[in-house]
Formats: sequence, C-alpha cells, structure tokens
Amino acid sequence: MALVSVKRVLISESVDPCCKTILQENGIEVTEKQQMTKEELIAEIQNYDGLVVRSATKVTSDVINAGSNLKIIGRAGTGVDNVDVDAATKRGIIVMNTPSGNTISAAELTCALLMSLSRHIPQAVMSMKDGKWDRKKFMGAELYGKVLGIVGLGRIGKEVATRMQSFGMTTIGYDPITPPEVSASWGVEQMSLEELWPQCDYITVHTPLMPSTTGLLNDASFAKCKKGVKVVNCARGGIIDEAALLRALESGQCGGAGLDVFVEEPPKDRVLVNHPNVISCPHLGASTKEAQARCGRDIALQIVDMATGKALVGAVNAQVLVNTFSPDSHQWIRLGESMGSVLKACTASKQPYSQVHVTSLGESLKKSSGFLSSAAVVGLLTEGPQKGPNLVNALPLAAETGITVQTDHKDSNEREVCVLEVSVNGSSYTAVGSVQAGVPVLLELNGSVFRQPVPLTGHLLFFKASNSTELLLSVTGVLAAAGVLLQSFSASTVSSAEQWYCMGISSLLGDIGALKSLAKEAAQLTV
Repeated sequence: MALVSVKRVLISESVDPCCKTILQENGIEVTEKQQMTKEELIAEIQNYDGLVVRSATKVTSDVINAGSNLKIIGRAGTGVDNVDVDAATKRGIIVMNTPSGNTISAAELTCALLMSLSRHIPQAVMSMKDGKWDRKKFMGAELYGKVLGIVGLGRIGKEVATRMQSFGMTTIGYDPITPPEVSASWGVEQMSLEELWPQCDYITVHTPLMPSTTGLLNDASFAKCKKGVKVVNCARGGIIDEAALLRALESGQCGGAGLDVFVEEPPKDRVLVNHPNVISCPHLGASTKEAQARCGRDIALQIVDMATGKALVGAVNAQVLVNTFSPDSHQWIRLGESMGSVLKACTASKQPYSQVHVTSLGESLKKSSGFLSSAAVVGLLTEGPQKGPNLVNALPLAAETGITVQTDHKDSNEREVCVLEVSVNGSSYTAVGSVQAGVPVLLELNGSVFRQPVPLTGHLLFFKASNSTELLLSVTGVLAAAGVLLQSFSASTVSSAEQWYCMGISSLLGDIGALKSLAKEAAQLTV
C-alpha cells in the first residue's frame, strides 16, 4: 500500500533518459519540458503529482503553491538549495534528493582542482596555446607531505580524503555531525575550525549552504591560515566569502583557488574568474555521464519505491515517513488518524487544542511513535473532506497553531496500544486504541473502557448518557425517524453514573441535535 499516489511527473531539465524510462515502465506518465520560465512552470505544474529537477529550476514558494496536486519534488543531485523546502513542507510535499548520485564525480573534480592548483596546469596550458614556453613561471609544489583540511566529512569529503591520501597528503577535517571515530577510520583527524585553519596547506569545503556555513571562509578565517594557503570549493557558492577570497588573493594570503561554484551562476562579476591565481569551472561537479545516469536512475527509483510503498530514500523533509513502509504500519497510521478524528468530534465545541500527547506501548511500536503522533495530528486538524494536513506537514502545522506535540514510547509485554491525550482549555480528553486482525479499533474513550472494541471504520455515533433501557430505545427511535440503520453497537463499562456508547450507523444524522435531550454529549464522524 502506497502512502502517496504519483501518476504524472514533470521533468523540467535535462535529466538522463533512464529517469523517464524507469518512471514510464512503472506506470507513471512523464512529460519533459525544459527551459521554462517561472511563469510557464507555474502554469504547467498544476497538472502533475511530481516534479523532477536538477539545479537550474528554481522551485520557489510560488511554484509550490501553484502545484495543487504536487506530492513530491525530486532533485536529481545532492543539494536542494534551489527548492524552497519549508514551503514544500507546509504544503505536505515530499522533497527528496539523490545524496550519493554525484559523490564520485564531485570528489574527482575536487582532486583535479587540488592537483591543478599545485602545478598551475590550466595556466600552463593557456600559455602553451599562446605559443609560449614559460617553464620558470609555472613552478609548482608537490602534494606529497602537505596538509589538506576538509571541511565537511560526508560522502564527498570522505572520497576526497581517501584519494588525496594516496598522494601522501595528511588529511585533517571538521564536521559537526560525523563522529570523530568514524572519520578516523578512513584517515581523517577531526578538530575544531580554530585548530584546523593554521595547519592547512590546502582547504576544500564540502558542506551544504546554510546560515551556519555561509561565509565560513572569510577575512577572519583567511587571517588564521598559513600564508599562501590554497582553497577549493566544489560544494556551493557562498561557503567561501567571494569578496574575502579576492582580498586574500590580492594580498597573497591565499595562494590560489579552485572554484566550481559561485554565489551567482553564471557570475556577472568576473573578477574572480579572471584572476590569474583562480581556476574556475561552470559548476561541473556532477557533469559526468556516470553521475548524470546515476542521479537520473536514483531519483526515478526513489520515486517508484515511494509510490509503490516499498521504501522512502533521500527525503530531506519527511523523515517521519521512513518507518511507514512496514506491512502493518498503514493500519497504525489509520488508527492514529481515526483516534484524532474521534477526539476532534468529541471536543468540537471546546477547541482550540493546546497540547497533544501520544504514547505508544509495545516492543513492535518502538519505531512507530513518530508517525503515530503525526497521524493523530492529521485527524485532529483535518476539516471536512477537502485536502488537509498529511504526515509531512502535520507537526509544522500544529506548531504554527500553537499546539505542543509530545511523543513517548513505553516498552510493554502486553498488547500494542496507542494512547492519545489532548488538552483543550484546561481539560484533558483521552482515547486508547489498537489494531486487531488488521483493523484499527477504539478500546477506551475518556477513561471509559468499551466492552467490545469499536472498529474505527465507516459512520460512527458516540454519545455519553446514563445507562437505561429507555435511552437505547429513544436513540434507535431517532435513528429510525431519520432513516438511519443501526449496524453495530458497543457500550463502555459503567465507571460512573454515565457511560459512553458507540453505534455504527449507515449514514450520519442530518441533525444530531435530536440527541441533545437524550445524552449529555453526542458526536458523529466518518472514518
């Protein structure tokens, strides 16, 4: 069972043909339209469930909001800085990339730039083409014995390290996520940036572009480096402050730079490109036949796997979905949504919610608490049959509306259950449910335990009243008068003067007000 239905995909850039082939072979209709303007993309995108891009297409909030049917944005490459991920998340749209597709190609280009910087190869080539023979002008330096600082020790950083170690370079690095013992296993000693800068003969950056990495190499950083340090950026323009780099090049503090990326692409200001100590490329990190084939294949397979309910790989904004691909996870998602809908119906006159607390019990639900919380919030926030929140955007939407969501798991040797508690205007309301024989069922409502589990399916009528034979006769009379058939019935154990009842009915009552004189509380819903 697939959580997301993908029937039509738009490819807006030149992606390897295997991407289209794989999607079509799996029953997905594909349209390729390249070099569209923003206005053309906005007009076109509303017809598709999915969008596949590389780096040129700017998937802005305007584009995302125009995609009324859009469910997934696939980036055939590593970074997603050309996609407004926050806007996509708010719309419940999955954003995925191919994190390993261009790893080798980007690492090899980085190594090529490091070698070119050490021996002035591009400058020497151009000199030769001008008919010159300037051997002394292009005196270089060996990489052997030099120190390479690698900022960002992910996939690409690791591949660069292992390759440059074969040249006899000492590799040191910095990464706030990769554990030091992991990088040490492939020959990179981790340290703080303050310790790293003064030791490096060469520096290469391999981080995403975000506020904390923008201008990571700046005037202050260059001042702490060895005089003549050489730098390479094959990651994202802006990680190295371009103005600071130019100043460092002019002063000699930086001895050369290899740049594959720029803040503005293509750069209108050519001062860095034209600098004699800069080697520049037009963003070629992923521009190999192998990388393009790999990225095209990977993004297509990832979309197919997600759409067919096999797995979710490469998602950058929907980690809650990762554990939703087990055979029975969909029934638990239905349970969470249904329990949320039940409490929403029973508290309709008491909103807004201030807190939601979801607790899962049982060993098999240890990895399910995340999506159970999201599912419960979906049920609580959904208004009518129109398109509402989903597992991707439920928690961000809850935060926007001031709802605090808390998730817990408790190991239990007893049956697996989910407990949903919501706080409304100082009062607390609770539902307890489980899955039995593949069917979501309600076990308890506000402390009242149902004698028979209530299947959470179809049209349900809940009401709370004193236990009496006359009550049930009166309620069934109201149903009969409205032409509504009683299909199932369950009562809770008597814990006070009043108890909860649930009836499965053939259709919802046109006017539930007829029950107001018979029950203290009454609510109906369809799940």
